[in-house]
Amino acid sequence: MINLIVQILVAALLVVPSITLHEAAHGYAALALGDDTAKQMGRLSLNPLRHVDRFGTILLPGFLIVSQLLTLGHIEFLFGWAKPVPVDARRFPDPRRDMALVAIAGPAMNFFLAWLGALSLHLASVLPAADVPYLVEGAGAFMTVNLALGLFNLIPLPPLDGGRIMVGVLPLPLAILWARIERFGLLIMVLLLFVLPIASQSMGHRIDPLADGAARVIPNAQNLMLKLAFIDDQRPG
Repeated sequence: MINLIVQILVAALLVVPSITLHEAAHGYAALALGDDTAKQMGRLSLNPLRHVDRFGTILLPGFLIVSQLLTLGHIEFLFGWAKPVPVDARRFPDPRRDMALVAIAGPAMNFFLAWLGALSLHLASVLPAADVPYLVEGAGAFMTVNLALGLFNLIPLPPLDGGRIMVGVLPLPLAILWARIERFGLLIMVLLLFVLPIASQSMGHRIDPLADGAARVIPNAQNLMLKLAFIDDQRPG
């Protein structure tokens, strides 16, 4: 039980800064493009408590962490999001384009953090041999968390960042239709994450597109980050 609690705490320490910096990146991108709404509302902050979303930051990641530790003994993948940073697109020179750029900033921050995790493996050459396994395990977990968060948020479904990017790049008539999906976005994500896998398993099948996609994409993304950090392409951990 103590070991399980420690693993949950470590996972939380990995997830919270990653989500906080993701949201801060949105806010700073909006500020750079001319909108200071997040700054005026106190959301241009590195304080995690200002970015907590009850479902996306606590319940969903918590459920995934606990369920995977109990069933697999380790964390295979992780999804989540924080409370969206307030943005007023009317203040942008090109609202659709600039909203897409603000949306890209969050996942880009997660990919940057994953790359920093890969770079940290270079410290293995100066650490005592006994400490190297901890570095490798920690860097691998940090990379996995940030790659999962970045890739999950790029799913082209409003209100996720990928959905906002789609609204920014689609022709205007299609963009308007796509934006209307946002009212159903959370429901669709719940169906994909929970209802479909549980219902299909109860009928003797396994249909879990998000988990299966993550299991295929994240290892390849890890290898890419390692190559960009000039580390041997063998994944850590």
